Amino acid sequence: MIHSVRNIRRRAEHETEVTVEMPENSLASLTQLISTDGAIQEENRQNSIREVFHNLKHRRAVELTPSQQFGIYLHIPFCFHKCHYCDFYSIVDTKDRQRAFAERLEQEIRAAREWLAQPVQTIFVGGGTPTLLAADLWRNLLTTLADSLPLAPQLEFTVEANPETVTAELAGVLAAGGVNRVSIGAQSFDPAHLKTLERQHEPANVARSMDRFRHAGIHDLNLDLIFGVPGQSLEDWRADLESAIALKPTHLSCYGLTYEPNTALTRRKTMGRVTPIDDSIEADMYEHTIARLSEAGYEHYEISAWARPGHRCQHNLLYWTNADWWPFGPSASGHLNGLRWKNVPRLTEYLDHGPLPRVQDVEFVDPAARSGEALMMGLRLRDGIPGERLERILTEAPNVASSRRAAIDRLVAQGSLEWRDGSLRLSDRGLLIADSVLVELI
Repeated sequence: MIHSVRNIRRRAEHETEVTVEMPENSLASLTQLISTDGAIQEENRQNSIREVFHNLKHRRAVELTPSQQFGIYLHIPFCFHKCHYCDFYSIVDTKDRQRAFAERLEQEIRAAREWLAQPVQTIFVGGGTPTLLAADLWRNLLTTLADSLPLAPQLEFTVEANPETVTAELAGVLAAGGVNRVSIGAQSFDPAHLKTLERQHEPANVARSMDRFRHAGIHDLNLDLIFGVPGQSLEDWRADLESAIALKPTHLSCYGLTYEPNTALTRRKTMGRVTPIDDSIEADMYEHTIARLSEAGYEHYEISAWARPGHRCQHNLLYWTNADWWPFGPSASGHLNGLRWKNVPRLTEYLDHGPLPRVQDVEFVDPAARSGEALMMGLRLRDGIPGERLERILTEAPNVASSRRAAIDRLVAQGSLEWRDGSLRLSDRGLLIADSVLVELI
């Protein structure tokens, strides 16, 4: 029913291959050479992004306006345990590899800066468990980021954290290095449900980690929560929400549990060891979340996200508005004016190939697919898509514009979409069946 932003940001749909050539040394000039057609040559599939850009054939200019939002996604793959629902690239931590990884990551950042003249407005560090990286390595990494990239004055800098890995020293290092937002993986405050998810922390660790960040000077704190856990009742979820609200985070992300392929949780479900909860109960949980968090003063601004006024996650908004971001680290995916790529998702290969990593899954999204994704992403926002922007999105792909207009009219008539203050958005009913609604518009 409800999908995580992390799932959306690494999704690679509508694959259309492209050929790429090296531009001048800036992000803006690079995007001016991105083609709208062509095919990726087979030899590009294991090249670095530098070599991929070398092969771009100039077919027509694509302008990147100075106001375009731009961010950085940085992936730290280390975990000391693989959670059973997680399908992101992660490896069990061995301390001897941390230093080699951190040094390689800094090398990658320095090598990419020749293209990154565009001001970086957001940085998001995910994993894995970024807070498992040693404090001294974090200190060096933060210095390299500040020295190598053109960081905007109002930079939003988010780091994901697991509650059991947060020390006072680490919180201080992150704050001193410019981190001003932390997303904490609470998931649940019920020990039984944490065990089902194979989470390693105790519920009390969440409050303790928040206290440490606040003491260090980081007050913009998100809590990730998961509902629809096998065995979870509506009352259990109500209790989780109350525990979260009591901690006064500035932001809450509440996701329905997804059984991703090739995860331990999905294998347990297949073997009959866990039973998914009924869809109607999960819908009740989501409806309660909307009502209770509104009552508590949080703005519901995206399907799975609630924020205190002024605390919406700017980096996640890059994804919802089809903006651009550059990837660092193994398995990190990037997006540049319709061009997508993914760094190689194997640590050994990442360490062996530098200064820029090899890439895979290079694709250029064709206009029809790109406009469909703009519809899907934009409608996840509770503000919806303003009418003028909707018209631009539809006319970007004239060959499918009429069918999409018909689908929009049909979904409005059915009550799944609605017009509100000049914008098209999901209705309250549509929120409960968001995935099935949005897929009709792709």
